Amino acid sequence: MRVVVDFDLCESNAVCMGIAPDIFEVRDDDFLYVLNENPPESERAKVEEAVRRCPKQAISIADD
Repeated sequence: MRVVVDFDLCESNAVCMGIAPDIFEVRDDDFLYVLNENPPESERAKVEEAVRRCPKQAISIADD
């Protein structure tokens, strides 16, 4: 599983960070950072929730 963020859509709302802070982080510069682009399968439920709840639908999952 690979986390993909469309940074052209992302508004750094930090909803994803609230759901999966070990994968997503909005820093003081107000930009979203993906801390782990290839999280383990055990994190899939959190990533899927972040995908669903992203206000701009900027996050997706690529199954490599």
